[in-house]
Amino acid sequence: MKSLLASVGAAFLEIAGCFAVWSWMRLGASAWWLLPGGVALALFAWLLTRIEVDAAGRAYAAYGGVYIAATLVWLWLVEGTRPDRWDLTGAAVCLLGAGIILFAPHRTPG
Repeated sequence: MKSLLASVGAAFLEIAGCFAVWSWMRLGASAWWLLPGGVALALFAWLLTRIEVDAAGRAYAAYGGVYIAATLVWLWLVEGTRPDRWDLTGAAVCLLGAGIILFAPHRTPG
């Protein structure tokens, strides 16, 4: 559960940090947006270290599925575009893959 919460938190922090840069570069927002964006990205990286797996690459791979689902929530709530059935189907497949990576009984490295 701790890993899932860390992944969800990391996803929204990464999206918010990247959206701050997007807003500045593409939407003409003030450069001041970069400050909270940078903080969000630093917190995102810290939260990734809270995912309980034996290897960083595995944490990042499992996180990827959560990130994809979180971007669709962002798309809907922040950008006002409702995900369609294909978006939701794709996100479900990614979350299934993330769950397999995160919860499978992996062999110890060696």
